[in-house]
Amino acid sequence: MTPGQNTTIGLRARKKRRTRDALLRVALELFTTQGYEQTTIDEITDAVEVSQRTFFRYFASKEEAAFAVVDMVESKFVDSLRARPAGETPFEAMRNAVESAWDSVSEALAHDAVVPVELYMRTYLLIESTPALIAVHLRRSAELEEGIAQLIADREGLDVNADPRPRVAVASFTGVMRVTGKIWGRGQDARVEALQEITRVYLDQLGPALAGNWRTPAPDTERGPA
Repeated sequence: MTPGQNTTIGLRARKKRRTRDALLRVALELFTTQGYEQTTIDEITDAVEVSQRTFFRYFASKEEAAFAVVDMVESKFVDSLRARPAGETPFEAMRNAVESAWDSVSEALAHDAVVPVELYMRTYLLIESTPALIAVHLRRSAELEEGIAQLIADREGLDVNADPRPRVAVASFTGVMRVTGKIWGRGQDARVEALQEITRVYLDQLGPALAGNWRTPAPDTERGPA
């Protein structure tokens, strides 16, 4: 391959990336301002001045565009978890993996003019408040949890179908992640660091919450005079 051919391929790749980025940014802006179901593919493509055929070259559907950044975050977490040292316990591995993933996501979003943190935050809220997207989100979450449970089981040399611990641990962990994501999304601080801090606080309470006795002793009001 000649240097001229390399340059042509590089320019073509950058043009494709710019087109995809533009479609994604416009799609998320329209979804979050006028509603997911109210937004048509024609509106997205008209804003970018491309054809529907071009949209479908990059996204199979509106749904895929809506979850594009969520996919990135989840993929970084799974990759980070897969790379954790074998000596870490399952919970330590998941916690350290999510910290590592959010660090890389924070850096990516901080330098990404396509999907800034504020737009990601609005997209997350959109998903959580749109019935059509909630159903998809629940299905995707179940598939992700099963994949993580299998990964944890493989790390520990367990049969995920014979030993319930991987699925129990993952369900507990991802439950905390969903709660903290909702709290972050409803707050005023759109920084990824704010999400990290909320997540740390809630993960710190996971063990005590499951093992502790929450009941507050009732005051002894029936005791008579000495």
